[in-house]
Amino acid sequence: MAHLVPLLSTLLIFCIYSQGNALSSNYYAKTCPQAEDIVMQVVKKESKKDKTVPAALLRMHFHDCFLRGCDASILLSSKGKNTAEKDAPPNGSMHGFYVINGAKRAVEAICPGIVSCADILAFAARDAVVLSGGPYWEVPKGRKDGRISRASETTLLPKPTFNISQLQQSFHQRGLSTDDLVALLGAHTLGFSHCSSFISRIYNFNATHDIDPTLRRSFAASLKSICPLKNRAKNAGISNDPSPTTFDNTHYRIILQKKSLFSSDHALLTAPKTKKLVYKFATSKAAFHKAFANSMIKMSSLTGGQEVRKDCRVVN
Repeated sequence: MAHLVPLLSTLLIFCIYSQGNALSSNYYAKTCPQAEDIVMQVVKKESKKDKTVPAALLRMHFHDCFLRGCDASILLSSKGKNTAEKDAPPNGSMHGFYVINGAKRAVEAICPGIVSCADILAFAARDAVVLSGGPYWEVPKGRKDGRISRASETTLLPKPTFNISQLQQSFHQRGLSTDDLVALLGAHTLGFSHCSSFISRIYNFNATHDIDPTLRRSFAASLKSICPLKNRAKNAGISNDPSPTTFDNTHYRIILQKKSLFSSDHALLTAPKTKKLVYKFATSKAAFHKAFANSMIKMSSLTGGQEVRKDCRVVN
């Protein structure tokens, strides 16, 4: 039966994304033309108060889109015996939900029942990138909100331990190319990672090496000082790159320097095509920004919802 699991996962993803809704750039032109401006103001206000908000919103959008399409299922609260996506282990450190809920309230005050939570999250992710110095892109609009959110499905999210073939399979199942894969992993230029995301690389890596040999040894030593095996601080971790609040191409440069935190990031150097793209983006921020914007439009067009929620936390 074990060999059926990847096939069943693929079928689940295909069935969900096959329900997609047609999106357009002018979907709210007549019904709520102010929607994007309202969301931007909320994101801007909250990002000024907490500089970790942009990274959180971008990660939230990724985790939403990679399961049931961009349907805001990650915003639903657990209810009864059902544990929702937001309460699953891969989303345990996720924060910033209050920003989306606040933006939804602000939009509802002007255009009640019109703008989906899924669209608001897509706007907010784009705004998070722009406010961090990254590219602007026109977000396709008209997503619907989903009615299902299951913690068990978060096992389908790409893991920081994935090798290149696992990464490619995960992205290709969602209609995303290898070029999209390399561009979208550049989102790791923002944010912070807890020790649990990379500790397997610095202790008992395998039978031969204690430390992952693809990590620069001096960098691994510094990670060990931050993440000791015993008596580790509860939220110990490190910024993803030296400029964690700026959307630049530093992340690709640290991959080349063997200083990336995740095995999945280093995996980009293990195939000729992805390695070539890492070099390209490491040497040209403009090329990275252009590719990232195009790939975000593609990823955020994965849809699968059915309604426009009144409250992002609960189905209608």
